[in-house]
Amino acid sequence: MLTSDVSLPGGVTACEIGAEADHLYFLVEGSVDLYFVVGDPAEPESRREFFITAVNPGEPFGISGVVEPYIYTATVKTSEPSRILKMEAAGLRALCELDPRMSCYLMRQVAKAALVRLQYTQVQLAAARA
Repeated sequence: MLTSDVSLPGGVTACEIGAEADHLYFLVEGSVDLYFVVGDPAEPESRREFFITAVNPGEPFGISGVVEPYIYTATVKTSEPSRILKMEAAGLRALCELDPRMSCYLMRQVAKAALVRLQYTQVQLAAARA
């Protein structure tokens, strides 16, 4: 069993930037937000979070769980009570090695999510420089 169905209240961190990406998630219902976080870990008061985008039901997040180097590149927080599928990443990667069709489908979905998030980031960067 690689997947668990998890319900989280609003305001909970599902994964943290810089942590080992040991899970891949799919949002079933509710809403989660992605943040880019900067600051010196030794100085918590220097920590700043920058909103990237909201994740919609049916979309993956924590995609670093299947993309090397398997380190989360964003912090993800629930913005309201949410139900997620939490998939154990190492086991999922092992399954992908056994089933190339599943691997191809999964990676297409991950690439699609990554490109959408890159586009949101580019828009925000352009707006900040305007």
